[in-house]
Amino acid sequence: MFRTIISPEQLHERLGDPDLVIFDCRHSLADFALGRRLYDESHLPGAFFAGAEDDLAGRKTGKNGRHPLPDPEAFARFLRTRGVGDATQIVAYDAGADMFAPRLWFLARWIGHDDVAVLDGGFAAWTARGYPVTAAPNRPVREGTLTLRLHPEYLVDARYVSEHLDAPEMQLLDARAKERYAGEVEPIDPVAGHIPGARNRWFKENFAPDGRLKPAHVLRAEFERAGFDPKRTVHQCGSGVSAAASQFAMHYAGLEGSRLYNGSWSEWVADPSRPVAKG
Repeated sequence: MFRTIISPEQLHERLGDPDLVIFDCRHSLADFALGRRLYDESHLPGAFFAGAEDDLAGRKTGKNGRHPLPDPEAFARFLRTRGVGDATQIVAYDAGADMFAPRLWFLARWIGHDDVAVLDGGFAAWTARGYPVTAAPNRPVREGTLTLRLHPEYLVDARYVSEHLDAPEMQLLDARAKERYAGEVEPIDPVAGHIPGARNRWFKENFAPDGRLKPAHVLRAEFERAGFDPKRTVHQCGSGVSAAASQFAMHYAGLEGSRLYNGSWSEWVADPSRPVAKG
């Protein structure tokens, strides 16, 4: 089973395997309809579409961030209706060097399904090899019997972050681009800046120039050189999505045990009493 990445070559060899379910997670925060359009134009054979704003997120209240966690049972049902059972290998892909496939990776593990991998290099790497694509919609052969085994310990909430801002047992890692972290620009959320004490590492730094994930030993050295201890690291970003990509990279590097603050910046600034830092 694959539990972090799967190469285009490895996935190509397994196409048609009845115990394989593929999800197309392509998306754009600037155009919520783009992912579905791309899927309808062409996708991997047998892939189902997973919408970042609905399938991979829950109901927004205005106070719980831009991509709140889905209801665990609702997400498990989404997977089951696409044929996912306890013995299924899930593969998620996005455009490549992006955050949306790792979002599904995190959610699947959160509800207890560890046999989930991200297609290394995404759709771009697949098509670069001349592998087949299709515009045909996919329909599940059968409904899966996925067992829900929730892992709340993979997460922290806003209260935990608030109570540990100055505590040595928490290292906040902000996965947004440097200029957003610094508060120089803020194209999405109503307040610019970052959570006090957070350190910045843009999630794109986890990828090589060709869009593939950097080798595990390289990622491990980079995280360790920056002083990140996985047992203390809490990943956050704008809304919990690119934070999952950073946690994914850390996990791939063999640095296990980090947690995710899913509400992230968009939830944090929904309460004006919470402190904000810039620079």
